[in-house]
Amino acid sequence: MSQYTKSSDAVNALTAEQYRVTQESGTERPWTGELLENTAPGIYVDVVSGEPLFASADKFDAGCGWPSFSKPIESTNVSELTDDTHGMVRTEVRSTHGDSHLGHVFTDGPVAQGGLRYCINSASLKFIHRDHMIAEGYEAYLPQVEG
Repeated sequence: MSQYTKSSDAVNALTAEQYRVTQESGTERPWTGELLENTAPGIYVDVVSGEPLFASADKFDAGCGWPSFSKPIESTNVSELTDDTHGMVRTEVRSTHGDSHLGHVFTDGPVAQGGLRYCINSASLKFIHRDHMIAEGYEAYLPQVEG
């Protein structure tokens, strides 16, 4: 069993915006997310379960208004589902263990990094700075932060 789980305590601790995005598959307004401009080294984890999702080394400025990443830090922690809402077909991205709505993945990312753009809501993420990763139990991911 995974150490990362969705608990009622974690869900109850969410802000209204975090709840709307992660539990109701909402989308934050572009250019408003607190992690959009973050360039510090570290990892981004699910705000509900704490499972590692993305590394700072894979973050890039896509100019789309949401944090964008070229790949997940651990593919087993990210699930992709077909989303046919809003009159279009997209690929929704959810955390595997927390079942949080994260955003969507598109095929217009940097070709040199695989061509994918994981367009992720800041409200679904918690940032763990590199300097705190060991203390918070994420030391296995330090090599991915360094790029």
